[in-house]
Amino acid sequence: MNQTPADALLLVAPGCPHCQAVLSSLSELVKRGEIGRLEVVNVAVHPEAAQEAGTRSVPWTRIGPFELAGDYTLGELRDWAQKAAAGGAGVDYIRELLEQQQLDQAVAYLEKHPERLGDLLELMQEEEQSLGVKFGVGAIFEALAERGALGPLVPGLMELADSPRADLRADAAHYLGLAGDPAALPVLERLSGDTNPDVREIAGESLEALRA
Repeated sequence: MNQTPADALLLVAPGCPHCQAVLSSLSELVKRGEIGRLEVVNVAVHPEAAQEAGTRSVPWTRIGPFELAGDYTLGELRDWAQKAAAGGAGVDYIRELLEQQQLDQAVAYLEKHPERLGDLLELMQEEEQSLGVKFGVGAIFEALAERGALGPLVPGLMELADSPRADLRADAAHYLGLAGDPAALPVLERLSGDTNPDVREIAGESLEALRA
């Protein structure tokens, strides 16, 4: 089945040391048919474009739903163009943002695409992940909890509470507490008697928070 190439937007500015290279790479992808259309905006002339994108730096690229800040190679941009055309790769994108320490952008992406919230559960279960990703996932959960947006993740978190991995049970207990859903009370009560002391402690704290 043929995939429809995604369109792209590139923000540039005079004196930008990397803008020309990214522009050349994106133009090459247009020539190859791997990007459908490329719009280039000089933010010195149209500063409203940068405000709308929520960025203060260039080059800034959007390929389909993926927003990429900084210098990306032709190969990297091609990978994102393929992922955009395929309509998936939300996990890869969130991981990329967290590795680049772009937490706010990751939260904004999930708020704009709530159907990708389940990608957080997949990231949680990755056994080999950088500390930046691990802490970033936790920060996303906390940010979404402040917005009252964790409800859709409660069923998945309750499933992870049965994981044979103690670290996942502990994380599930913590995030269920943040979600504030009374439906999690039986799960947290069970985890408060877990064989792992860290799980017991975290589950107890979450129980207190929910009952309060």
